[in-house]
Amino acid sequence: MDRRTFLTAAGTGAAALSLGAVTAPATAAAAPADPRLLRTWFRDTYRSIEAMTTDFGLVTDKIDLRGPGAPAQSPQTSPTNIGCGLWSTVAAAGLGVIREGAMLRSLTRTVTAVEKLERHHGFWLNWYDAHDGSVLTEWPGTGDPVRPFLSSVDNAWLVTGLRIAADAAPALRPRIDRILATADWSYFYTPYDPADPVAGPGQLRGGVWTDTDEPTPHHYGALNTEPRMASYLGIADGSLPGDHYWHLLRTMLPEHEQEQKPGGAYVTVDGVRVWNGHYTHRGRKVVPTWGGSMFEALMVPLFVPEPEWSPRAWGVTHQRYVRGQIDHGLREAQYGYWGFSPANVPEDGYQEYGVDALGMQVDGYASNTDRTHTTDGEPLPPPSAFTNGVVTPHASFLALPYARREAVANLRSLERGFGAYEEGLGFRDSVNVSTGRVSDFMLALDQGMIAAALAQELRPGLLQRPFRTGGFRSRVRPLLERERFSV
Repeated sequence: MDRRTFLTAAGTGAAALSLGAVTAPATAAAAPADPRLLRTWFRDTYRSIEAMTTDFGLVTDKIDLRGPGAPAQSPQTSPTNIGCGLWSTVAAAGLGVIREGAMLRSLTRTVTAVEKLERHHGFWLNWYDAHDGSVLTEWPGTGDPVRPFLSSVDNAWLVTGLRIAADAAPALRPRIDRILATADWSYFYTPYDPADPVAGPGQLRGGVWTDTDEPTPHHYGALNTEPRMASYLGIADGSLPGDHYWHLLRTMLPEHEQEQKPGGAYVTVDGVRVWNGHYTHRGRKVVPTWGGSMFEALMVPLFVPEPEWSPRAWGVTHQRYVRGQIDHGLREAQYGYWGFSPANVPEDGYQEYGVDALGMQVDGYASNTDRTHTTDGEPLPPPSAFTNGVVTPHASFLALPYARREAVANLRSLERGFGAYEEGLGFRDSVNVSTGRVSDFMLALDQGMIAAALAQELRPGLLQRPFRTGGFRSRVRPLLERERFSV
C-alpha cells in the first residue's frame, strides 16, 4: 500500500444515522453492541484472511471476488499483509474461532516462511511473491519494474505481528526472537541536529532503496500517523532515543504552508522545544493526521493503549477525530454514511480517502474519488460537489471504541443498503455511496484492521499484551503520560 509521507523541510441507510446521532455524547461509545453480531463479523472476516493465505504460509495483498468459485488470490504480498495474517490468527484463537492447535500450526507455517524471505539490514523488502517468497522484481500483470525498497512503516506492522505471535505461542518465541534480533530501528533514524533540524530532524526516514542504499529524501515527521508504530517499537527496544517522540510534529510549524493555520504554543518537554499545535474542525480542537484518513489516526491504538495511557491527550483527540469523520459524511458531504480511509476504488484501483480538513497536507485526502477538497476559511463546497463518495467499512471498525453505536449502525446500513457484506468472508473493501458500486476486492490490510478492531471490542487487550510490558511500559508509557496536546 502507498503511504503518504511528511516532508519536514517544509443514500439508503441515512435514517439509521440521523444527524441527531452526530451530536450524541461521548458516552455513546459505551452503548452495548450485540456480541453475536460482532462475533459473526469477526468469524467471516477471519475466513477472508484464511482465503488470502497461500500454501507457502503468507497472506496475499488482496482477493478478487469477481470470478466463480473460490476468491482469487493476488500474487504479491508485503510485510504489512504478513503481519495482518499473524495477528488475525492469534485473535481467532483468542475468540474461539479456531483451536489453539490450529493457531500454532498456522503461525508456525508463517514464521517458517518469514525465515526464508530475503532481508536487508534486518528488515524485509516491500514486495514478495506470496506463493514462494521470492522477491518481486516486476509488478504482476503489468511487468513494470519493482525497485527493492525497505519501508519503515510496513516493517513495523510485520514486527507487530511477530511480537503478537511470540506472545501467543511461547514455543515459537525463540525463533521469533532470532528473527527480530537484527531489526534495529536506528537504521532508519536521522539523529536530531540542533544546528540543522531540517537535515537532522530526529525522525525516521520513509525507507531505503536497497539497490543503491539510498534513503528517501523525506522523513516521517507527523506524529498522528501510522508510522508512529515504528517509533514506538524503536523507543521500546532501545534502538531509538526517547526524545525522538518529541521531535515528531503535532502540526506543521506555524510558518509552514499547511491545510490550516494551527493554534497552539511552544512548550518544552524533556528538554525538547515542541510546537504544541492543533487544528479546529467544526469547533473541536484536534491533532491532525497527514492526510485526514481514519487508519492514520486509529490503527496504532489497536495495539498500543494510547487512550488509556494518555486520556487527556490521545484519548481526547482520537474521540474528536472520529466525530469529525462522522460530521463530514453526514453533515458536510451529506452522503448518509461515513468512514474515510485509504481503500480500493470501487470501480478499480486504489486511492487514499479521508477528510481533507483533518489532515495537514494542503489538498490532502478527499472523501470522494473525484477529490473534492475544502479550503480553510472559505465556505464549504455544497454537498452536491462531493460526487462519487467512497466509504470503507474498516474505518467504522476503527471507530468502535469512540462511537460504537454510530459505527455499528453505519456498518449495518452499508450491509443492507448496498449488499456490501459477503456472507462467509465479511465486508467488501469499499462502497461508492453515490452510485451504489461495491468493491470486488478484499484487502489484507483492511481485513486485518477489522479483525484487530473486533478482537479489541470482544476481548479487550487480547492483542495488546506485548505492548503493555517491557520497554513499552518502561519507555513508551511515560512519554504518553507526559503528553499534553493543546486540545
